[in-house]
Amino acid sequence: MKYMLIMRSTAEAAAEFENVDFEEIINAMGRYNEELMNAGVMIDGAGLSDASEGAVVNFDTEDPVVTDGPYGEIHELFNGYWTLEVPTKAEAIEWARRAPLGKGGRLEVRRVTDESDFEDFSDNEYIQKEEGWRAEQEQRRAQATEA
Repeated sequence: MKYMLIMRSTAEAAAEFENVDFEEIINAMGRYNEELMNAGVMIDGAGLSDASEGAVVNFDTEDPVVTDGPYGEIHELFNGYWTLEVPTKAEAIEWARRAPLGKGGRLEVRRVTDESDFEDFSDNEYIQKEEGWRAEQEQRRAQATEA
């Protein structure tokens, strides 16, 4: 099963990172990523740029409203993610517990849905197309790796 570990932190925790040697952070995350890779469980992962570089698309109105970052009322910041392939939620949680996050950091562990979650809709046109799209994505990734 695939699980996504979604990295979050409070604004206060993010501010504290400014007082830490950034190379220390890079090294700690690098060691963690290397451990995930060596165990063969990491599929993907990336950090996210500062919220000031992003945007929010709000669907509260008929015509969605786009707001550039930084956003008001920030309670939690999304900082990055890992996608793991592990057999159980318990193992995903165990990997999350090993992440080098400090006080105020959080990892949300969520299972990534797959075709079995949509068995009751197997005759749906888009569910059927999904398999082909996945194959196309894999092919693009393979070609990008070769380049």
